Amino acid sequence: MFITLLAVLTAATSLAVPARQPDVGWTGPLSTQGRYIVDADGDRFTLKSGNWHGASGTWTGSGDRADPANHHAGEMSNGIPLGLDRAPMREIMDSFHELGINSVRLPFSNEMIRDGSLVPDAAVAANPQLRGRTRLQVYDAVVEALTAEGFAVILNNHTNTSRWCCGVDGNERWNSSQTTERWVNDWLRMARRYVDNPRVVGADLYNEVRRDVLDDPNWGGGDEHDWHAAAQLAADRILTEANPNLLIIIEGINWFGLPVDGFPHGRPTLEPARTLSHTLVRSDKLVYSAHFYGYTGPRHSGATGIGETSDPRYQDLSRAELFEVLQRQAFFVTEQGRHFTAPLWISEFGVGGREETDPKARAWFANMVDFLIARDTSFAYWPLVGWHEDRRGNGWALVHWDAEGNRMSIDDGDDWRAAAWRRLVTAPRGPARPADRWRQLAPDHADAVRSARMRAEPDWDRGARKAACPDGLRLVGLGHTGGRGLCSDAGGGAPWRGGYQVVADERHVDTDWAPGYTKFQCPEGHFATGYAFRGADLSSLLCVRSGGVLGQRSEVVWFDRGDSRPPAAAGGDFAHGHYKGQCARDAYVAGVAWTRRLGSPAGNPDALLCRSTS
Repeated sequence: MFITLLAVLTAATSLAVPARQPDVGWTGPLSTQGRYIVDADGDRFTLKSGNWHGASGTWTGSGDRADPANHHAGEMSNGIPLGLDRAPMREIMDSFHELGINSVRLPFSNEMIRDGSLVPDAAVAANPQLRGRTRLQVYDAVVEALTAEGFAVILNNHTNTSRWCCGVDGNERWNSSQTTERWVNDWLRMARRYVDNPRVVGADLYNEVRRDVLDDPNWGGGDEHDWHAAAQLAADRILTEANPNLLIIIEGINWFGLPVDGFPHGRPTLEPARTLSHTLVRSDKLVYSAHFYGYTGPRHSGATGIGETSDPRYQDLSRAELFEVLQRQAFFVTEQGRHFTAPLWISEFGVGGREETDPKARAWFANMVDFLIARDTSFAYWPLVGWHEDRRGNGWALVHWDAEGNRMSIDDGDDWRAAAWRRLVTAPRGPARPADRWRQLAPDHADAVRSARMRAEPDWDRGARKAACPDGLRLVGLGHTGGRGLCSDAGGGAPWRGGYQVVADERHVDTDWAPGYTKFQCPEGHFATGYAFRGADLSSLLCVRSGGVLGQRSEVVWFDRGDSRPPAAAGGDFAHGHYKGQCARDAYVAGVAWTRRLGSPAGNPDALLCRSTS
C-alpha cells in the first residue's frame, strides 16, 4: 500500500518542476571521512546550503492563526515551505541554483507529520498542481522537486508543534510536547519515507535544544532531559531500522539556565562533545552542527528587554575574540585524530539585508564568512525564502517574492551582503584526506553496543553494561575508572572475519603478564572490540576473530596510578577526569587485568595487554 501511494505521489509531484537531468557533480549517499563529508565516489562534498523554512510553522503563538499579522514577520506559511503561494517551484529552484547552493535544510514539525487536513488552495496559489494535498504531501513534493534538480536535502526536525521557534514555546526539547518514543518513531517514519531517494542525505535530529520554564537540557545526565542520550538513541535506530545511508546531524545545547545577570546561564553549543562525544552504530555517519547569529552571544540569549543580560553578543566581540569563541564552542570538532572528530555544519547563520545598517552586525557577518572560508566548513544560511513589499520587509532572506510574484534577490545590486555571500559560495575547497577513525565508548548509564553485528546477536553479557566498538574498529584504550573506552582503526590491522568469544575467566592466558591480577585475555587470533561492567566490576571482554594474521609483539600498559598513553597519542581525552591506558597506534588490546585487592577500586581495569597488529 505504501509503495503504491508513494508511486502515485511521485508521479504527481513530477508536474511541479519539469523533469531535467542537471549536472550535479556528486553521487549520493553521503558519508564522512574524518572532518570531511564525502559522496558515494569518495569525493569531497561541502554542504553549501540554505534553510527553506515554513513547514515547521510560522505562527507566533497568539491570535488568529489565519491572520498573517500573527506570524513571524507577517510571513504566514500555512505550515508548508514558504513562498509556494507566490512563486512557481521552477522559479524557486532556479533561484536556488543562482544562489550557488548545492543543498537545502528543510525544516518540519512533528505536527506536520500527523496533520491530515488539506492545505488551503490559496497556500499553493502559484503551484496549483499541489492543491488537495496535506502538509506532508506538499513536503514530499518539495523534496522530490529539490532532489530532481540535484540538490541534496537534509530533513530537519525543527519543532514539535507548528509554532515559531525558538523561545519558551513548547518546542524547547525533542520531548517538550511529546514523548521521546513518539519523537523517535516520527523520525523512523520520515527516514523510511525517503529511503529510496539517494539525494535525501541527512537527518538533522532536533533544532536548538534549550531550557523550558523550569528545566535545563543536559549532555550525559542519564535522565529524560539528556540530549546526548536521546540523539544517540534516535541515530542508531534510524541507521539500523529505517535508512542506513543518512548522515546523522546533531546540534549541541543551545541554551541553559536563566538569562538573568548573576545566575548561571549560557550557550554551550558543542563544547560538551569535547569530553563526551557520539559513537554511532555506523561510525562514518556523524556530523555535528551549531548555530551562530550576531545578535546572540556565548552567554547571551539574543533577547532584548526581558531575558537580556549584560553579556556581550557575538557582534560585540573583536574579530580575534570572535574567532577564538567560534573555535572553542564548535569548530574544535574538526580537529583530526580525536574521539569527537566529525564534519561541522553551521546549519544556521544569517543577518538582515538592505535595511540592516548596524556596523556591528555587518562586520560580524563579514567576519563569520571569513571564518567559514578559513576553516573550510559547511554552512546553511537562514533563510532562503522571504516576502517583500516594494523591496522592503523582513529582509533576512536571500530571495524574496511580493504578493504579485515579483522577485527580489541578493544579487540585484543593492544588497550589501552580496559580496560576502559570493565569496563564501565560490571559495575553493580542499580535497578530503584519508583519516584514522577514533571513537569513544561511554556506557555511563546503559549499554553502548554500537557494533551492528553485535546488536544482531543475543545479549552477550545479560544484565551488564556493555560497550562494543563500531564494526571495523578495535579496542585500543580503557579508563581506570568510569568505564570509558577508545576504539580505532589506526595503523591498519586485520578486519573482523566473523565469530566472537566472550571471555570472563583466565582460560586463554598464555603467560602471567600481570602477576597477582585477574586477567581476561582473548584467544589466539582474536582481538578485543568490547567489554562489559557490572557496577564497577569488569565483567567480561568481547573478543572477535581476526580476518588475518595478528602480531605477537606484546607490551603491558599499566594505568592504575596515572595515565599511560603513547607519546602524542591520538584519540583525545576519551576518559576525562580518569586515568587512562592506551595501546600504541599499530597495536590492539589482547587482554585486560584487574583486581579487587585492598587499595584498588573494586574490579576496575588496571593494565592492558597490547599486541602489535602485524
